[in-house]
Amino acid sequence: MTDQRDDSGRPIRRPPAEPAMRRTPAEPATRRTPLAPQNEPELLTHAATPAAGHPVGGGGRYSYRYGNGDLPPSNRAEQPPWRTRWLRARKFVLAGLLLAVLAPVLAFFAGWLFLSVPSPTALAAQRKQVTTIMASDGTTELGRYVPEQGNRIPVSLAQVPMRVQNAVLAAEDRSFRSNPGFDITGIARATWKQLTGGSGGGSTITQQYIKVATGHDEYSIFRKFREVIVAAKLTKQESKDSILEDYLNTIYFGRGAYGIQAASQAYFGKNVQNLTLSEAAVLAGAIRSPSALDPAKNLPQAQARWNFVLDGMVEQGWLSPTDRTVGLYPTTVPPNQAPGAPTDDRAHIVDQVMDELDKQGITRDQLAVNGGRITTTIDSRAQQLARDAVFTELRGQPNNLHSSLVAIDPRSGGVTAYYGGSAGDGFDLAGGPAWNPGSAFKPFTMVAALERDIGMYSNYSGESPVVIDGLSYANSESRNYPQLSLREAMTQSVNTAFVRLAQDVGPTAIRDAAIQAGIPTEINGKRSMAEADSGAPALGITLGQYPVHTIDMASAYATFAADGMRREPFFVRQYANARGTVQYQHLDKPQPAFDRADPERNTQLARNVTATMTDVARSSQIPLTGGRAVATKTGTHQLGDTGRNSAAWTVGYTPSISTAVWVGDPANTALKNAGGGDVFGRGVPGAIWQRFMNSYLTGAPMEVFAPYTLIGPAAPPPPVVEQPNPQPTRKPRNTTPSATPEPNVGDFGPMLNEPSTKPTRPRHDGCFPFCNAPAPGDNGPDNGPDNQGG
Repeated sequence: MTDQRDDSGRPIRRPPAEPAMRRTPAEPATRRTPLAPQNEPELLTHAATPAAGHPVGGGGRYSYRYGNGDLPPSNRAEQPPWRTRWLRARKFVLAGLLLAVLAPVLAFFAGWLFLSVPSPTALAAQRKQVTTIMASDGTTELGRYVPEQGNRIPVSLAQVPMRVQNAVLAAEDRSFRSNPGFDITGIARATWKQLTGGSGGGSTITQQYIKVATGHDEYSIFRKFREVIVAAKLTKQESKDSILEDYLNTIYFGRGAYGIQAASQAYFGKNVQNLTLSEAAVLAGAIRSPSALDPAKNLPQAQARWNFVLDGMVEQGWLSPTDRTVGLYPTTVPPNQAPGAPTDDRAHIVDQVMDELDKQGITRDQLAVNGGRITTTIDSRAQQLARDAVFTELRGQPNNLHSSLVAIDPRSGGVTAYYGGSAGDGFDLAGGPAWNPGSAFKPFTMVAALERDIGMYSNYSGESPVVIDGLSYANSESRNYPQLSLREAMTQSVNTAFVRLAQDVGPTAIRDAAIQAGIPTEINGKRSMAEADSGAPALGITLGQYPVHTIDMASAYATFAADGMRREPFFVRQYANARGTVQYQHLDKPQPAFDRADPERNTQLARNVTATMTDVARSSQIPLTGGRAVATKTGTHQLGDTGRNSAAWTVGYTPSISTAVWVGDPANTALKNAGGGDVFGRGVPGAIWQRFMNSYLTGAPMEVFAPYTLIGPAAPPPPVVEQPNPQPTRKPRNTTPSATPEPNVGDFGPMLNEPSTKPTRPRHDGCFPFCNAPAPGDNGPDNGPDNQGG
């Protein structure tokens, strides 16, 4: 900077500059505060002049900094309380979110350090325990569940075609080759489904392998946590091909088959190398639920799963849309039994036991690991009597006649005897295919009527035929009955009376009553007792036009025997593993079937139904020994419009046992007995039922049904019968003593017949049970289009 000088050349001296001052409010707005010279470093230590009235210095009560989020002093003094609370809450939320993120991470690393990966070789050696299935006495062995011994054939992954591998991946884990052993998206999706009341698993193939191989299948968060960590570690230690190979050799496919090779032989009778794409999709689809997705047991659901697998392969690019449309659903071979399992009628019991435990969360894989003993409800004596009754009554009959028999204890719901056929590797005729029950379904119509105060003494016309909505319904042999009570209509199995009754109460009410008693809402994957197109029942429901299982009928009738208390039928009373630990115990959970709000009315509804059936056995000529009280109903189903029969039933109960017997042909052919006559409910099935019930109840107390309070109109007074005038007799004058007294003249007088409006028919003495015509009370085929019958 150039110095200024005066006229004489001397420099002009100026007073030192005043320090910079803050502008006061009185100063003009245009006045600026002088800047300190840059060559005076001491001015850098000067603090800015504070506003008037405030002390100078940093850190005081009124010191502040702009730009750091703090408020000026004047605003801080006026800060509302809610802002303080919000700032505090925000700190807690941020701390909680940080903890929520860090806790799983820390837990994952802790699990990574302490949880070990199981050895596949060691795990395979552990799964060799047999589970013994015992009768109700705990000492009689019914059979065994044998796991993989003799039914597991390990194969290398190179032996498994890529189409089979991809089918399994499409069914169970489409991201298997890229995921780290677990799928976060799948876990989140499964969690959401469970939280919203749905179902669905989020396990990868690696997780499934660990669960199955270790036997840890309990429902807990810790199990899933352990599974995820071990899956991640296994993925780090083993190749994807190695994991997939172990999985395919370990997983259960149903039919006693463990591993893909055993499954190929069990379902298609061929090696895995020869499986077609469609066959591979069937096996892959069965993995999720082998019991429910076996085509031999539930074809519709198995086909739906098959489509899911193939669509998934197209979605992943493993199958072209063109090839997807070419394949047809393949035919499987008949089910086979695992080595060591029974092959006679007991095999069906073993299957029922396994399925029941599976529904309780105890899978076959867990049984293979844990072994142990299963105590069932089956009475070994009753099972033998059921077998004997069927064999005895079918001996000499045509070869196309087959039978099933189920007996249930009404007081517990336990299955006492279960005969589904003599061939254990064939269809379970008692719980597999379903059969039309014919007039044996009429008691459920009676329930619907009683619920509307239409009682057993309500009168209906039995004129035949009756045409309703263009359909004709007729009685056996087109017999006509004038007005008769519903109790008489039940005894004589009058179809037209019950059709008119069904029209009054409605088919839906009959279906509801049957479900209340114990008929399932779904049978073999379809809505039961309903038309396929509308989903609603038709009028023919009262005549048994919809198929049911033998065990369903025994269970529903058991509800009547138990005075209206409904119990689910069951086979397994207890399961204890090889260590003796009880892992399952059945609990009795009875529920009022027909009226939960009024227990007394519920009881009387059931007792009134019983009262309508107490004369059927006598009328059908199949009474029990000694006049034992029994409620019974027979049924016959017609084979299309052939005029022949395709199924015949007898179902009945005492207070202590409910038994249902079906006779028919799974091939749906016409039924003829040994004498060439048609088979009716009171015929061959009635003879089987009678033989079993008499044998089983031998020595048992003579039980009677509890008294009932009549629902509906009162019974009509008994008819007044005029006694004939006695004829005068003349006594002989001389009598000769004799060891044999002479008969009274009255013994030879006219016999009095009780007046009745019911038609009579000649007896066929000596031809039972192979008469060419049905006996009174046994309704035969009718001419209607709904194949009704008694």
